[in-house]
Amino acid sequence: MTSSRYRSSLSRISARRRLQVIAAALLAAVILAAGFYLGQLGAYSGMGIDPQLYRQLRAEQPKLQEQIQVLETELASQRSRNQVDRAALELLRSDLASHKSDIVDLEEGLRFYRELMAPGELAQGLSLRSPEIVPIDGERRYAFRIVAQQEARKHETLKGTLYAEVFGLLEGEQVTYSLADLSDDLDKAVLPLRFRYFQAIEGELSLPAGFDPRFINVTASATSPRKAEAREQYPWQVKEKFTHVGK
Repeated sequence: MTSSRYRSSLSRISARRRLQVIAAALLAAVILAAGFYLGQLGAYSGMGIDPQLYRQLRAEQPKLQEQIQVLETELASQRSRNQVDRAALELLRSDLASHKSDIVDLEEGLRFYRELMAPGELAQGLSLRSPEIVPIDGERRYAFRIVAQQEARKHETLKGTLYAEVFGLLEGEQVTYSLADLSDDLDKAVLPLRFRYFQAIEGELSLPAGFDPRFINVTASATSPRKAEAREQYPWQVKEKFTHVGK
């Protein structure tokens, strides 16, 4: 009998302890949850952030990220357009420079014809223009133009001759070639002249291997209607294209 009461008392004590343990665990969980909430709230408050506002911002974050991606795409597109605009501007500048060069050539050509039609008081009767040399397809091949002109208030048919030669260095030695030696377009070294206003000597030439041209010497002589001579030495200068002089 005593043993039964003792076991019953132990059972009641064990049940009470289990209830105490469970209650203590629940209380600890509540305390932890409350502590976390209060700690988070305290952190937000310490940073001056409203917890509700923070949750709202977190909810809007995906939308904000999407807007950022849209803006980044627009920025990249704008940068691409700017690059295209810069390329177009450079092309326009290049075209303007080319047009300016064309205008200079036209002005030089116009000045050439004005001088022919209205020479100055000291007109010599016969003069030369600087030779024009332009590279063409093929190694050491060039097109050339040499212009002789009559400077006179009254233009009569001028008759005479023209001789041109290229002076340079070949293996350290001074060498001179007549223009006819370098060009298949000329059948003789001394070329006939016959014109009222001007005459252009044109053709193509090939330089010998190793030859370094330095100067072009040109001599024009008139025998009719009056004797005259023009003798000039010009540096060897290669241009990108011909001017309008002598066309």
